[in-house]
Amino acid sequence: MCGICGIVAVGGLDPVLSAAIATMTASLRHRGPDDGAVFQDACAALGHRRLSIIDRAGGAQPLSNEDGSAWIVFNGEIYNHRGLRQDLIARGHRFKTSSDTETILHGYEEYGPQVVDRLEGMFAFAVYDSRARELFIARDRLGKKPLFYATLGGALHFASEIKALYRSPAWDGSLDTGALEEYLSLGYIVAPGTIYRHVRKLEPGHWMRLTSKGLEYRQYWNVTRFDEPVARPDELTAELESLLQESVSERLESEVPLGAFLSGGIDSGLVVSFMAGALGQDVITTSVGFGDRAHNELAAAALTATRFHTKHYEETIEPRLEDVLDRIVGAFDEPFADASAVPTYYVSAMARRHVTVALSGDGGDEAFGGYSFRYLPHALEGYARSMATRPGRSLLGWLGRRWSRNPRLPRGLRVGTLLENIARDPAAAYYFDLCFTKPDDVHALLGLPGAADMSRTRSYEAATKPYRACPSASPLQRAMYADLKVYLPNDVLVKVDRMSMQHGLEVRCPLLDRRVVELGFRAPIDIKMPRLKPKHGVSAPVGEWMRRTHAEAFRADVLQPQSAVATLLDPRRVARMFDDHLAGRRDYASPLWAIWMLERWHRVARTGTA
Repeated sequence: MCGICGIVAVGGLDPVLSAAIATMTASLRHRGPDDGAVFQDACAALGHRRLSIIDRAGGAQPLSNEDGSAWIVFNGEIYNHRGLRQDLIARGHRFKTSSDTETILHGYEEYGPQVVDRLEGMFAFAVYDSRARELFIARDRLGKKPLFYATLGGALHFASEIKALYRSPAWDGSLDTGALEEYLSLGYIVAPGTIYRHVRKLEPGHWMRLTSKGLEYRQYWNVTRFDEPVARPDELTAELESLLQESVSERLESEVPLGAFLSGGIDSGLVVSFMAGALGQDVITTSVGFGDRAHNELAAAALTATRFHTKHYEETIEPRLEDVLDRIVGAFDEPFADASAVPTYYVSAMARRHVTVALSGDGGDEAFGGYSFRYLPHALEGYARSMATRPGRSLLGWLGRRWSRNPRLPRGLRVGTLLENIARDPAAAYYFDLCFTKPDDVHALLGLPGAADMSRTRSYEAATKPYRACPSASPLQRAMYADLKVYLPNDVLVKVDRMSMQHGLEVRCPLLDRRVVELGFRAPIDIKMPRLKPKHGVSAPVGEWMRRTHAEAFRADVLQPQSAVATLLDPRRVARMFDDHLAGRRDYASPLWAIWMLERWHRVARTGTA
């Protein structure tokens, strides 16, 4: 895996901006500890940091074509590059390396922007054509690799991480205060937005081209087929098994040690089973768990490791947050509130001691269902909506608003919440209500009037847009599609990318092969999910941290007049939430963690230690 960055102005690049490319590139060294280089001409400056995986001897970047008229910087892996290479050679292209990077470059020369349709893998890349004075950048279909961009000082800047953009002399760090409502509601900021007014994320499945006419932005991929009838379910199962075997095998190409993350869950175990089938008993697996038994799957992971005879390493961690929190917070370059970043940081560190590439089970839940606490409410909601009349739903909503909530249950499974949300119209409001914090609570934190119509909030629009656009009639399919488009690329994959890159570890996700994902949504719900699976994702004991072990650290950071939170949020409301959580009156673990991470991010950003 690698880090890329660049500055391009098709009319000519200011030398002061161009000179910053070395510093921008150096800021991404953690993404590519093996090598680094830059390319510069009158209109462009490109930088690359390399983690050498394929063609370690000859795949250095920035990489040019035969005559030096086109240059590429690339982050990712292309799994079908060998077949593409043969097609391009047959069309007259000459290669000087065996790297997958060069395949993209010649593919762009041959096919233009349509080259992205031919690539199978994870990628974020930029191709600069010096003759045409054009820049083309693209991001993979599902958002596994990040790419940020900003127009600063009259030039287009891009980078794998925002911290590289900080280093531009034209950097403008003005905050997008509207993004705070989105962050506090969801725990992250949805693409294309960021916490900074002038910085955008290139959305998954999109490309962008800069020419003398300006910027062209286009989506090139989406899931388009849902709920197709299946005459023989066993044939669908066989197709899925074949695809999984192929996707795992494709992700085993490496010139460095390779292994897998192994939790106690179905998805990582499935990946390890196919790896074992391809590699025999040479699979290396790693697992971590907390001392808290509710957040420890080491025993289940060990059973899977024994079954497939892997070389297994495990650790029970008692994280010293004070030692790692600023490094974790600084890795994201904007507020990020998924506390499972902590165990992901530790399992990445552990894996890197044994391998340079790790396969993971990410993506299975969003395409095939899982997370009972997340999807069970949608199954119940669909059934209730089909049975209840509008007056009946109104009655259920009235009961739900008066029903007591058990704070020990996930929000979606609390009876009062379930009843109240069945009455919501449109159904997308139900999906939104499973997010971190309700709009009224967020508005109170921001010192704003209550959200009388939550559909008018920025967070509602961002989180439910895919749900509302999904053509499936199934609430479960719509919820999984929205998770694929919102939760997966803006939370899960961000977390895995940043935490693994902190340790120079490449992570590959076979279940996010686009062919596997497309099959998952083609499958009808009654076949894909005849019953909900008792699954949960990697988690951290946030409630315990906020109530006991790190309560004083929260108090010292947040509940003092000089804190950033005191200027961004209503400090009295924050204090009441904290007191209610400590007393056990309400479960505010997630919003309190989000508030703490906001404070720590602001401190890291202010001091420039990211």
